[in-house]
Amino acid sequence: MNRSSGVLMAMSSLPSNYGIGTMGKCAYKFVDFLKAAGQKYWQFLPLGTTSYGDSPYQSFSSFAGNPYYIDLDLLIKDGLLKRSELEGIDWGSDPEHVDYGRIFENRYRVLRLAYERGAEKLSAELRETALLRLNNRESSLSELCAMFREPISRSGLNHRLKKLSAMAEDLRKNDE
Repeated sequence: MNRSSGVLMAMSSLPSNYGIGTMGKCAYKFVDFLKAAGQKYWQFLPLGTTSYGDSPYQSFSSFAGNPYYIDLDLLIKDGLLKRSELEGIDWGSDPEHVDYGRIFENRYRVLRLAYERGAEKLSAELRETALLRLNNRESSLSELCAMFREPISRSGLNHRLKKLSAMAEDLRKNDE
């Protein structure tokens, strides 16, 4: 095996106008910098949701990502937020430290607004599917099928879920 090197740096350490580093433009620039410097790895701390104390090692879930790392500039680019809606929000005053209290107070409100605008763009059929799935994460496909206003088969539900996944993948590709 050939030797290689990299860095350990938390995602939150990246620069941001919104109080915490994100998986946005600065993350891509950092990866480009690492590549240009001959580095092979970027090891970052866990990206899960945090609880009191905001330690990445004390997460509510080993599966859920931390919404703090969603890049707000990308949501602006996608038309889900307006830059004017973010002006005047206090994300913290010290660029050297994350003010998790301020982030908690403001971030979810802004993300909720983006979510609502994104949900408005879905057809009623896909919106119902997405909401049922989000609100019943532990349910099987058969259980989910029984929850629809009008009964749906497992293959019909699977088709809708695949369509939602394809839409998400298209959004990711367009962003690249």
